[in-house]
Amino acid sequence: MLKNRLIDDEELEKPFNFEQFKRLIAYMKPYRKHIAITLLLMIVASICGLLGPVFLQVAIDDYIEIADYRGLTIITLLFLATNFINMLCMRQRVYIMSMVGQKILYRMRQDLFEHIQTLSFTFYDSRPAGKILVRIINDVNSLGDLLSNGIINVLTDIFTLIIAIGIMAYIDVRLTLVTLSTVPLLVILLGLLKKRVRLRWQEVRKKSSNMNAYLHENLAGMRITQAFVRQTETGKLYNELSSNIFKTWMAAIKMNNLFWPGIEIIAALGIALVYIFGFRFMDSGTMTVGVLVAFSGYVWRIWQPINTLANFYNSLLMAMASTERIFELLDTKPDIKDEPDAYSLPQIQGEVRFDNLEFYYDPDKPVLKNVAFTVKAGETIALVGPTGAGKSTIVNLISRFYDPINGKVLIDGHDIKNVTLDSLRKQMGVMLQDSFIFSGTIMDNIRYGKLDASDEEVMNAARVVNAHEFISQMEKGYYTEVNERGSKLSQGQKQLISFARALLADPRVLILDEATSSIDTQTEILVQKGLEQLLKGRTSFVIAHRLSTIRNADRIMVIDQGTVLEAGSHDELIEQKGVYYDLYKAQYKYLNAV
Repeated sequence: MLKNRLIDDEELEKPFNFEQFKRLIAYMKPYRKHIAITLLLMIVASICGLLGPVFLQVAIDDYIEIADYRGLTIITLLFLATNFINMLCMRQRVYIMSMVGQKILYRMRQDLFEHIQTLSFTFYDSRPAGKILVRIINDVNSLGDLLSNGIINVLTDIFTLIIAIGIMAYIDVRLTLVTLSTVPLLVILLGLLKKRVRLRWQEVRKKSSNMNAYLHENLAGMRITQAFVRQTETGKLYNELSSNIFKTWMAAIKMNNLFWPGIEIIAALGIALVYIFGFRFMDSGTMTVGVLVAFSGYVWRIWQPINTLANFYNSLLMAMASTERIFELLDTKPDIKDEPDAYSLPQIQGEVRFDNLEFYYDPDKPVLKNVAFTVKAGETIALVGPTGAGKSTIVNLISRFYDPINGKVLIDGHDIKNVTLDSLRKQMGVMLQDSFIFSGTIMDNIRYGKLDASDEEVMNAARVVNAHEFISQMEKGYYTEVNERGSKLSQGQKQLISFARALLADPRVLILDEATSSIDTQTEILVQKGLEQLLKGRTSFVIAHRLSTIRNADRIMVIDQGTVLEAGSHDELIEQKGVYYDLYKAQYKYLNAV
């Protein structure tokens, strides 16, 4: 169970996906105005930065040589003014793009969260929650620097590079060609490293995903870990996962750090060539000292954006590893969704019909085989049978959490595949054996079944299921804060709160899947009395292993091997002395023995 956290679930060998990059850029479209202002600020800042070597050339050739202090003072003040303007523009640019970047991340997180809420149970059945969390949190956060600074900076650096080369060509074409002669070396360096860097960062993302999935699972199961004294074993596996991240991260950093030393070497070579040829031109009298000094200043100014562009490409490869995972999640289609011509299910009476229904998760292991039955509106149907017989699958199909392979489920004659999911599920109440309690107050947890319910309606629902008494005895009553998954509550209390939540929704079809399994016998009697009035006129499906809790059901269906073996009232099935009779007698003897 635990070792499968070491298994990677994503493919590494993927080329750079330009379509996904365009989708990422599309998130910037609503902020075109802000980006345009930022670009303008960056252009002004770049121009101001590029004037420095010109001022230096003028100062050396025109003022220092003839000791013109007035001209030198003016050129110095101009230099300071351009640097001040450069600082102001950069400061404003940082503020605007930080705001834009955070808004984009906010929109992306929202899109991801809204999308995963539409995905079907099959998606969650096959993916650990930790790996989903990594994509929504870590992968989105990793795009922050790219969206806040990277893309704008690269546009500015391209502009700076073009203008700087133009000025250099204007000053001296010969030295410009000498400087650019080293660019092919940079192209070769990028070609050798780009794929390796991308694969390294994709590997880091995968290993981080594995560790987060395992950590989430281990935290959720901490009580079991401690109960079975498995801290040492789980610690070793966590250490292995963490070690994998360290190793892959360091491998990525090593590959990553080949960029800037390589660029520095190429830049140094370019500078050396400029000085070698520059001194020769000075000896021949075709170049002044000021021109050479200014030109060397521009050489550094073209290698700085080249270095930044190379680092941007490196950062882009890192970001695209996350982008691929984000859009892969966004592109995952729900298995269960509204048909194109789906219509809203009108107010139902509650008749449910299974029409020769077949279902399986694995084609080699059918779960339901040719199941056919009709439940009249207002009937209470109990489903009994061994674990894995298909009871829960039946009720999951009614709510359309899964679709049948063959056959239909009809409610009041409407094929539920032809109606919208919202209109179907809003008329159903579901209470599962695993009662989920959200962090917040008890009042909020019950009101989750009907968000506009008044406090009195919430309390009435709690009274029906006999939860009001224990809630009232808590420190703050209905406004008592409960932790995630209701750790402050007993299992029985959690189920009663979940029961009240389902009842508050006032569903036409009520599904209780082992809903009373964790309630003690005395409380169960009180709950059954409260439900008698509630279930009148309401279709209900009850799955229970305690056969004593379903004696009053209108019909009991015995499910086994994916089929309905027997159906009838408690008394009828006892008279038949079939499978139900054997189950009831065995349970009765067991309880008496206990």
